[in-house]
Amino acid sequence: MKKIYLIRHGETDFNRLGMVQGSGIDTDLNELGRKQANAFFEAFKHIPFDKIYTSALKRTHQSVQRFTTELQIPHHILTGLNEISWGLKEGRKPSAEEDIAFENILQRWSSGDLEVAFEGGETPLQVLARQKEALKIILSQEEEKNIIICMHGRAMRILLCELLNYSLSEMDFFLHGNLCLYQLTYTGNMFRVDKANYKKHLANIV
Repeated sequence: MKKIYLIRHGETDFNRLGMVQGSGIDTDLNELGRKQANAFFEAFKHIPFDKIYTSALKRTHQSVQRFTTELQIPHHILTGLNEISWGLKEGRKPSAEEDIAFENILQRWSSGDLEVAFEGGETPLQVLARQKEALKIILSQEEEKNIIICMHGRAMRILLCELLNYSLSEMDFFLHGNLCLYQLTYTGNMFRVDKANYKKHLANIV
């Protein structure tokens, strides 16, 4: 049995301003994001975590920093956990026309057209392929009973589809917010959701 605490990183200024990050934009947590990270630490520091896995982007590292520095929990970076690349869309606030294009792509994904991407970006199938390689590494560590995986919103949706045997066209079923938690149990042959989009630890943040 393996307990997986799957979290999204804390808020960044790009999140707050509605700007596109993706895998090509390496932003820091903002003040609220740091508060969210602290709140998650205080709520779950009693869990005897064996390992923390993050993407290569520093907003995930900063979200679990107190676990890795104060509790000295080993930290393993996997680029396969990076956010989807939004290509030329990254690094700026979308125009009204780009918002329409984004919604059109989401609709195509939900209809099963999973090989479409923004110019220069990744498709959901490409993201899933690299996630599967990361997942092999994570699940092969049989001695690790409690782990944190810190990653990104769209990538999290794709990973949850893989773990729970959903079609990728259903990825938007999995709601999320900054520093939300999906707690899962891996039995050795299947995953069970114990908490979904859990945010109770964030309730007292102002």
